[in-house]
Amino acid sequence: MESLDEEDYEYEYNITFNESYEYYHTLCYKDDVRNFGKIFLPIFYSLALIIGISGNSLVLAVYIYYKRLKTKTDIYILNLAIADLLLLFTLPFWAADAVHGWELGETMCKITSALYIMNFSCGMFFLACISLDRYQAMFRNQDRPRKQEYIFVLIVVWMAAIILSLPQLIFSTVKEKETRRVCISVYPATMARNTKAAIQFLEVIFSFVIPFLIMVFCYTRVAKTLMWSPNVKKWRAFRVLLAVVGVFFLTQIPYNIVKFIRAVDVIYSFIIMCEASKNLDIAILITESAALFHSCLNPIVYAFVGASVKNHLLKLLKMISSHKRTHREQTVEISLNSHSNTENTISFTI
Repeated sequence: MESLDEEDYEYEYNITFNESYEYYHTLCYKDDVRNFGKIFLPIFYSLALIIGISGNSLVLAVYIYYKRLKTKTDIYILNLAIADLLLLFTLPFWAADAVHGWELGETMCKITSALYIMNFSCGMFFLACISLDRYQAMFRNQDRPRKQEYIFVLIVVWMAAIILSLPQLIFSTVKEKETRRVCISVYPATMARNTKAAIQFLEVIFSFVIPFLIMVFCYTRVAKTLMWSPNVKKWRAFRVLLAVVGVFFLTQIPYNIVKFIRAVDVIYSFIIMCEASKNLDIAILITESAALFHSCLNPIVYAFVGASVKNHLLKLLKMISSHKRTHREQTVEISLNSHSNTENTISFTI
């Protein structure tokens, strides 16, 4: 979770210049940033939780019960849905933290922070894996994935995500404030700035820049091939993947730009005005929430763009509807039969 550090959350020291070019330290109180988060985050997280869990659960059900895992892309999409669900399950904790402060202790603070970063990063990695697999499928025929291949990729992806989450597991702690407790990352005093900046740079590079470059390369090549291909069916097979990448760009670019600016500011402290600092904090909250929303948009993209997953989703919904209709008919039949028995029979309905 991209959290405001101890000084940022309540206030921070800003260097202010006067007309004589002398400078002095002033306190920048950020109560309005915290009050904005109290309103914005619980509303947004509740919406994301409802939409994201519903959509990803349907995709997960389709892949488990109906759609066979024929390609590595299917395996990656299944793992992407799992990572999205695990990420969404952390949101109630952060919503409660925004309103009431952190009341679950240091252990849960560390675990929740680490799970957030791990699954956020994991989702980015699997989108890159999907683009690589589609690129390979375009230029060479692929049969069923060999078990050793996709197991190796899955292990590498999940281990890389776990490694990126280790700083949160190590440095996250609960700090006592005047009126509340907060779950934040606190780094060693001797290297706080360098450590914080390095971690943020690494997250930007591995969770955005590398997946971004892989997707650009793969889908640029795929697009060039599709332009010269008369096979319409082949284009339909790639629409869902292109849509997923489009969602990735729209949701991730603003957040990572703001995150990069903040990491640079940690080192060089070029944001010296209080209002600018507060605007950057609010920008982090908004853009991170938009980046998080990709977990909700992926299932929607699968349902409306991907014909294969859409057909299986329709089958699943029809089965649920049929089951409910059958249950209602059985209920009515039991109720009618109970009233037609002898007088000594106690009538009942289910």
